[in-house]
Amino acid sequence: MPPLRVAAISILFLFGTTSVCAQETANVDVCVYGASSAGIIAAYTAKKAGKSVIVVDPGKHIGGLTTGGLGYTDIGNKYAVRGLGLDFYRRIGKRYGKFESWIFEPHIATRVFMEYIRTADIPIKLNHQLATVAKDKGYISEIVLKNAEGKALLMVKAKVFIDCSYEGDLMAKAGVSYMVGREANSLFNETYNGVQLRDKHQFPDGVDPYKIEGKPESGLLWGISAESLAEMGNGDKKVQSYNYRICLSDDPANRITISKPRDYDSSRYELLLRLLEKKPAQNLNAFLKLDLMPNHKTDINNNGAFSTDMIGQSYDYPEADWPLRKKIASAHESYIKGLLYFIGHDARMPAHLRKEMQKWGYPKDEYKDNNHWTPQIYVREARRMIGAYVMTQANCEGRARVDDGIGMAAYTMDSHNCQRVVVNGMVKNEGDVQVGGFGPYPVAYRSIIPKDSECRNLLVPVCLSATHIAYGSIRMEPVFMVLGQAAATAAVEAIDAGVSVQAVDIKKLQQSLKNNPLADGSQPEIIVDNADTGNISITGKWLVKEHLGFGPSILIADSAGAEEGQVRFTPEIATAGVYTVYSYFLPSFQGQAGSTKIKIFDGTKTKEMPIRLADVKIQGQTSGEWVPLGKYKLPAGRKANLTIYAGTTGGRAVADAILLVPEK
Repeated sequence: MPPLRVAAISILFLFGTTSVCAQETANVDVCVYGASSAGIIAAYTAKKAGKSVIVVDPGKHIGGLTTGGLGYTDIGNKYAVRGLGLDFYRRIGKRYGKFESWIFEPHIATRVFMEYIRTADIPIKLNHQLATVAKDKGYISEIVLKNAEGKALLMVKAKVFIDCSYEGDLMAKAGVSYMVGREANSLFNETYNGVQLRDKHQFPDGVDPYKIEGKPESGLLWGISAESLAEMGNGDKKVQSYNYRICLSDDPANRITISKPRDYDSSRYELLLRLLEKKPAQNLNAFLKLDLMPNHKTDINNNGAFSTDMIGQSYDYPEADWPLRKKIASAHESYIKGLLYFIGHDARMPAHLRKEMQKWGYPKDEYKDNNHWTPQIYVREARRMIGAYVMTQANCEGRARVDDGIGMAAYTMDSHNCQRVVVNGMVKNEGDVQVGGFGPYPVAYRSIIPKDSECRNLLVPVCLSATHIAYGSIRMEPVFMVLGQAAATAAVEAIDAGVSVQAVDIKKLQQSLKNNPLADGSQPEIIVDNADTGNISITGKWLVKEHLGFGPSILIADSAGAEEGQVRFTPEIATAGVYTVYSYFLPSFQGQAGSTKIKIFDGTKTKEMPIRLADVKIQGQTSGEWVPLGKYKLPAGRKANLTIYAGTTGGRAVADAILLVPEK
């Protein structure tokens, strides 16, 4: 089927629901509020388990940020992405002729989500805003949804509800406790929460904040707060800044010129000029995180002291009604479009930057129903549930570990700036935190459920229970998909057992996620990581290097060119069959050998092969890739193995992980 025909069918399927005139009633097992990436995966999971499902969303867009321009995926560590979350990126990869891809165009992501929707026959009601929530004895009994004009369109009765929105509206209207803003460090014994004046995405010293330099009486430049800076670590209600992830094209045949917004005001961007005076830029990447996508496109994110983040303008969004949210989103859109125009056309901008900016334009083939601009504002953080368990900095750093994990997170503790203030007569940004150096860690089931006393049939995998700084690590799209699948699996377990979501059997839930990762009963793939001590054997001297590669660590041969030494991976194969075997490699690791010797024993014979690191191509925010080693017919049990040898030339051997993907 030609791509244009697919796109046309997608639009008819999704937006045909908006013509409802009279109130309808839907009785389902599971209601998913929010057609985000987590929402689509949750609905697919529940439907594949045989449950009736409906997805409702106040907007006109499916897939959230994953289809909304965030195509340069924030991964953290691929080890943390499992199940349908990983399946999504594998399906994306097939569209580009790869095993998996974490870099993609928005319309490709939309088509992949449409595959899930069509395959499972999931009904979706878009442009349906949440109006009321009714509860009975601690359970949500029904919700009513309206259109933008306030007319009731739909009543949904369900056994379990899953709030997959970025805002947490269903959670809030259900009477569940939540937090907006930043906790004080003292509340959970943290160090990176609350007010943080740090060095990343920061103005250099000496940038004047006043309209007339050196004259405070002239007033502050646009975007600078007159508020005094609070003590470091203090809590407040400030929300980290939002923006849009920008898809542009430099293909002349697919490019629409960036024009001046109707409310354009060049004074909004005066600080950029002053920043460039102090810190000249060689190219746009100095203040735009311009990541390249396939087919001459971008995913542009905030970068530097002055960029696409509209600092200080997100505070009201989390608890606002939809008209106000639309107004806030529109202001962000206007600010960013104005910034792009300013960079390319204001005569005060350096000529080489103007010339570079003018190469880019809005893509003709993206967001055709929204003037070629993403409809999804980047809501980095809104409400956060105060649930049965609160994830904190200690969880991220591995100092606190839970036994009810239903997914993993692995990204840096990340917060964008929350305010722009005057400090010692200079402009400074406050709130940016980027602290990593830890491995993947489990996310508690208790963090996606409310307290039993507040609601007993609601799961919240997106606005989950976490402090501001822990949420900054968890809040990545792949993790939201993983948690969406876990939430739906828990919903199914609760329905089948006739219990509340708090009473779900955690061990059974964990086993279901492990044994049925694609929610369709298919045979799971097999991963053996170097940290799986029961499935590896080590000969010779190998050093453990933590927080690198796939999983919690990698193994490095003790010395370059060592003849002795090997790491043997022995998978437990439940079902004999044909498997494609992969090994994980990190060409970015300094000091690694130029080639690595590998032997694969399939139970009867051995095949030897070298892997040249120069042939391993890295794309996106990851240090390594899966390298295919061929297809093998492997027996059940522990007869087959893969061995990585230390003996190399030109560097030290690295052993990390292997993957066996069964032939479908």
